[in-house]
Amino acid sequence: MLHRAIGIFDSGVGGLTVYKEIMRLLPEEDLLYLGDTARVPYGTKSAEIVKQYALEAGSFLVDQGVKLLVVACNTASAVALPALREKFQLPVIGVIEPGARRAACSRTGRIGVIGTEATIASGRYKEAITALLPAAEVFSLACPLLVPLAEEGWTENQVAQLAVREYLAPLKLNNIDTLVLGCTHYPLLRNVLQQELGAGVTLVDSAEETAATVAELFRQQGLARPQSGGRRAYYVTDVPTRFVRVGQGFLGHELSHVQQVRVGP
Repeated sequence: MLHRAIGIFDSGVGGLTVYKEIMRLLPEEDLLYLGDTARVPYGTKSAEIVKQYALEAGSFLVDQGVKLLVVACNTASAVALPALREKFQLPVIGVIEPGARRAACSRTGRIGVIGTEATIASGRYKEAITALLPAAEVFSLACPLLVPLAEEGWTENQVAQLAVREYLAPLKLNNIDTLVLGCTHYPLLRNVLQQELGAGVTLVDSAEETAATVAELFRQQGLARPQSGGRRAYYVTDVPTRFVRVGQGFLGHELSHVQQVRVGP
């Protein structure tokens, strides 16, 4: 059991933000990553479809023999986490609760959340944040264009800057001091987001918080590998060309062992 890998899935390349942080904190662990690139984005789909896709992605990784499943997708975490935990007899970690814990450290309690349409419509971030900080004012905003920009690798050009400026204008008017990046694709646009908001606004990257949660769980439950591993494997559900190009640019090293697979029926 301890020698098994950590399984991580997302709709596309965005979950590599979580993968990168887990790799940094737990370098000795084997990691299997699945990007459901044939069906990206999840954030514009109905809750039932997202749940179906998440269960299929989870089943694929569990069949590879993983000891823990990380749902590196805010949309899937928002609508499918209970179903995943019910189906699989292993720990399943989502990205919303870790991000909410960090957001609850806001100085003023004025917190912005940006995410996909499905994540924002679920209300899960506001619910999780106000459970920890009841006086918080949470301003939620769907930013659907940011996912395709991240998938294309357009993260710091003029198109990205204009989109971010347009989306963030209402949040700037609300004088937020904290912004939750409620989609794992969004940290790929971190530089333009921070530039638009200014240094006085704290960006909460749920990837960092999720990786810390995984590391703490390993410590508490004794799930760490007894010997060094570090094997990496990547699966995608469509041709891997774009995934490899964008992923290599983000991770800063060559992506080998990228395999196209089929998930679901």
